[in-house]
Amino acid sequence: MVEFMLPANSKVAAGKTHQAPAGSKQVRRFKIYRYDPDAGANPRLDTFEVDLDKCGPMVLDALIKIKNEVDATLTFRRSCREGVCGSCAFNIDGTNTLACTKPIADIKGDVRIYPLPHMPVIKDLVADLSVPYAQYASIKPWLQAETPPPSSERLQSPEERAKLDGLWECILCFCCQTSCPSYWWNGDRYLGPAVLLQAQRWLADSRDEASGERLDEIDDPYRLYRCHTIMNCTSTCPKGLNPGQAIGAIKEAIFKRS
Repeated sequence: MVEFMLPANSKVAAGKTHQAPAGSKQVRRFKIYRYDPDAGANPRLDTFEVDLDKCGPMVLDALIKIKNEVDATLTFRRSCREGVCGSCAFNIDGTNTLACTKPIADIKGDVRIYPLPHMPVIKDLVADLSVPYAQYASIKPWLQAETPPPSSERLQSPEERAKLDGLWECILCFCCQTSCPSYWWNGDRYLGPAVLLQAQRWLADSRDEASGERLDEIDDPYRLYRCHTIMNCTSTCPKGLNPGQAIGAIKEAIFKRS
């Protein structure tokens, strides 16, 4: 397991403990990061005891149960519960992953849940992702072509389509982005692994005709070359993708045209 640094404001005090109902037999303790910037108080770790006999198998099931039955003020993002939307990305048991696909049974001891590391915290487990989304928009993540469109669709061969595998599946959960030490220290200028993987998705698309312009935009000491192949990004991706490899492909493309 690759462990990542906790949020920048991770000087966390012990908070409240909420005990499981009397008679509960299969009890697990969830230690959850709590922080409200508007309240003026320091961050804390609240402990919630959950009866797993009355809870679903995933970490997100426990979070929903805690919010519904114990503490309605607990704040987190979630949507699809199927590992598709990327909303419930947190630092769980020291690793960035999706709460909806992380089995509680895979975690030994107390389950520790923090927001994604090194990002501003809006409240509790909700990280401010404004910067990475703005960086994503900066790469123009849509098909660009000067050739007039055909009467139906722009066709690809099976071989051309296969080049997109391992790229299109990214759900922008930013688990990789916030696990990258280079992004921690240079996040204002370095695009980061999630955004660069998305950039390669369009560079690899045979239907796109803006490869030159895309490479010109990315070819920068900070936007691209802050990647030092530490590979935390690949280790933590909950979809099993390889952002490090995608970044390497971009560097190779730039080298070949120089």
